[in-house]
Amino acid sequence: MEIRENPDVKKLFDDYPGAMRQNMLRLRQLILDTASETDGKGHLEETLKWGEPSYVTKGGSTLRIDWKPSKPDHYAMYFHCQSKLIDTFRQLYGGTFAFDGNRAILFEESDDLPVEELAHCIALTLTYHKRKHLPLLGA
Repeated sequence: MEIRENPDVKKLFDDYPGAMRQNMLRLRQLILDTASETDGKGHLEETLKWGEPSYVTKGGSTLRIDWKPSKPDHYAMYFHCQSKLIDTFRQLYGGTFAFDGNRAILFEESDDLPVEELAHCIALTLTYHKRKHLPLLGA
């Protein structure tokens, strides 16, 4: 699998404050690892969208991650709000994740990431357009 990295994204990660930088890098690595293990997604492109680290594949939906200074103890993984992604994640993992409407999974700085569940959400996102017609995205 080819990963097209972006130096502007690396600079943004370098600018995150210490502990949050580690959390954001952990999310990034989980995205990269999951993409490398997910069939049918082609290459992964890392880019900036709305000033946020973003990841997209052909046949997938854009996945963004970010930390905001206005909520210094929180960070999030964002999804296209008009997709079925968050509704599906809520049905599958409603007791595992905190959600922000139909657009994000929220994390607190001290959270232990539920890696297996989050990787599943990432894989569904990276292959979304091939799955969107399936109940629960074929999960």
